[in-house]
Amino acid sequence: MLEKLAEPAETANPLQQLDGFRLKRLLQIIAVSFVGLVLAMAVASGTTKFWLLGGSLALALAGVVACYHKTLLAAYILLWSLALMLSGLAYSNGGLHDIAIFGFPCVLVYAAILGSNGLFLSLLLYCLGFCGVLAFLSMQGLLVQQIPAVGWNSVVYVAVILLVTGFSVFLLTKDLRRLLHSLQRENERVRQSQLEIERLAHHDRLTTLPNRILAELSYQQLLKQCREQQQRLAVLFLDLDNFKPVNDSLGHSAGDLVLQQLAQRLLSVMPEDAVLSRFGGDEFLVLVPACSDDGKLALLAKAMINQTCSPFYVMQTHIEISGSVGIAVVPRDGVEFNMLCKKADLAMYKAKDDGRNTWRFYDEEIDKANIDKFNLLQGIRQALKEQQFQLYYQPKVDLTTGQIVGAEALVRWPQADGSMISPMQFIPLCEESGLILELGAFVIHEACQACRRWQRLGYADISVAVNLSFVQFRDNSLEGLVRQALKDAELSPSALELELTESLLIGEGDHVQQQLDALSSLGLTFAIDDFGTGYSNLGYLRRFNATTLKIDKSFISSLYLSSRDEPLVRAIIQLAKSLGLITVAEGVEDAQTMQLLKDIGCEQAQGYFWSAPVTEQKFVSLLPLQQQAPGEDVY
Repeated sequence: MLEKLAEPAETANPLQQLDGFRLKRLLQIIAVSFVGLVLAMAVASGTTKFWLLGGSLALALAGVVACYHKTLLAAYILLWSLALMLSGLAYSNGGLHDIAIFGFPCVLVYAAILGSNGLFLSLLLYCLGFCGVLAFLSMQGLLVQQIPAVGWNSVVYVAVILLVTGFSVFLLTKDLRRLLHSLQRENERVRQSQLEIERLAHHDRLTTLPNRILAELSYQQLLKQCREQQQRLAVLFLDLDNFKPVNDSLGHSAGDLVLQQLAQRLLSVMPEDAVLSRFGGDEFLVLVPACSDDGKLALLAKAMINQTCSPFYVMQTHIEISGSVGIAVVPRDGVEFNMLCKKADLAMYKAKDDGRNTWRFYDEEIDKANIDKFNLLQGIRQALKEQQFQLYYQPKVDLTTGQIVGAEALVRWPQADGSMISPMQFIPLCEESGLILELGAFVIHEACQACRRWQRLGYADISVAVNLSFVQFRDNSLEGLVRQALKDAELSPSALELELTESLLIGEGDHVQQQLDALSSLGLTFAIDDFGTGYSNLGYLRRFNATTLKIDKSFISSLYLSSRDEPLVRAIIQLAKSLGLITVAEGVEDAQTMQLLKDIGCEQAQGYFWSAPVTEQKFVSLLPLQQQAPGEDVY
């Protein structure tokens, strides 16, 4: 609104411009007409001089009114006074043969320039009517025409009429030429605006590269050309790796500068007939016609990645990113644009899965893998609705007493044919899709209910451990979920142990710690799972109030057969003891390994030596064995 108010008056109110123009023309016509009448009066006599004097006075009145910016009123006075003056001259002298009749066209031209539609039509009807009346009176003998003799005054009258009429025609044609010129300029401006709109509609504003719309149009043209010449057409899809941190840390302005520089770099390595476009965000699409073999496409993909990996210097900051490229080829992978883009996109994600900063060609296995992934995801959703998931429990044994002191709850997905879908298949997909929140809530709730049932059977000191995913910490609902599960099961918080991975603690430090502190205040205990396979950072062992350290089975499985892992396991156990942590060895499968762990001071263990993960019913059947006297070989 302020911008509009600040506009100049000539651009803000075009109606005022038009009124000013009409006023200027009116004053010009009044002046020329007045000069003409004065010249005519100088040679006139009798009634002719009287009519000319009356017309001159009317012109003077019209000029005064025009000076007060009453343009339309002044035009009415001017034109009607001229029309009446000419009528009087024609009636008093030669009628339809009088020179004054030739002034009517001048009046009509004036009306077209100055007046409104109503004024023009009324004057036209008046002139026609007056001429008709003159003709009728003459034919009936009621009007005796007195054609004046030709003299120098006649020459002056004709000259005045021609002068005024010519001037009016000059003004009219000048205005028409100006209007036509203005229309031409406006048409050119509109044409340029349309070209600019079309350019903006088909080009990316940031990089000036063709956008997705133009890319598709270019694809159709190249496809036709390649078909006619029986050549291949390739689609390369580039997506930047880890570009989001650039925007998050330096701002979107820095990210925009990186994209602009990258666009110029990519253009420098494009083949002459290739089309580079910005597909959206940090994605670029390349169309390469006449590609003879996959080797040349691989070289182009490598060149694109090299340009992406070269450092960027933006806002006095050294920025390094990378990119992954997927490639689909016509006609091998199809001919429809959107389908080829999808396949190139799938190949690009395959490149990311294979380590990023590389390229991959599309093949049917990629599509099959994605279809399988989609079907598995749909199956997970259905399984959650129908409660198909079950918890299996693996005993955790005290190596000193041989008694079961707890169990690790492990989720399983049994199938109708008796088979199992591995957690390695569905857990990562649940984390990726967010379904781990619903699945995790089910696991915590069911584990608490099971542990409470065991305690009611008389095993008051038994506990249950549940694995947590990093995704479960992201919506800040974990504390409330655990609190509600304990309340519903009427279970003491000390009976629930939460197992955390090293990567979760390192990558999500501050955010996780706040929630773990809240959970710790409830009385829960924490175990560090798979210790030794991640960062093995000692600082977080105390920071996160861990009570248990679980040694990964990769160190335990070959402990008895190879002496390489024993010093490491022994060091981990000694470290845990110095920090006041309980050590639990995972993956114990034989008596020799169990005895060695016991000898070097490991306190607890779990593995197939005692039991594989089993259903709750089978787990309960194992519990009575621990009622035997300590030291007996119950297994």
